[in-house]
Amino acid sequence: MEIILKKDIQNLGYENDIVTVKSGYARNFLIPKGIAILANETNKKVLAEVQRQKSFKEEKFRDVAETKAKLLNKVTLKVGAKVGTSGKIFGSVNAIQIADALKEKGHEIDRKKIDVDGDAIKEIGEYIAKIHLYKEIKAEVKFEVVAE
Repeated sequence: MEIILKKDIQNLGYENDIVTVKSGYARNFLIPKGIAILANETNKKVLAEVQRQKSFKEEKFRDVAETKAKLLNKVTLKVGAKVGTSGKIFGSVNAIQIADALKEKGHEIDRKKIDVDGDAIKEIGEYIAKIHLYKEIKAEVKFEVVAE
């Protein structure tokens, strides 16, 4: 079943993309939640008009995302965590702590756009977090987990 996405969905597509999904997934989850609409001829024509109007705005967003990615690629963070004697962290370091550390450096990033390898860090060391800024534009932020 073809649908038009109304929001970005990780591993499925971006807003205003036409994607094919199983009909049960579309009818029971995506359409009732308002995340997608059925891709019939009328909705496709409306989508084409919307895309024409947004095309010039997209380039502006892309340029902003690229400059932000260049800035974020240069950033190195230090995230403090309570550590036991064996070097293991009490709890874990996840996207929330990285978003807070970026905010302290002056970069406002939504925690949902930050991917940490393995979802949570459990040991001291250096790691890389990937930040999804715009469609295919991503930035990599190096961060070091240190003992407090």
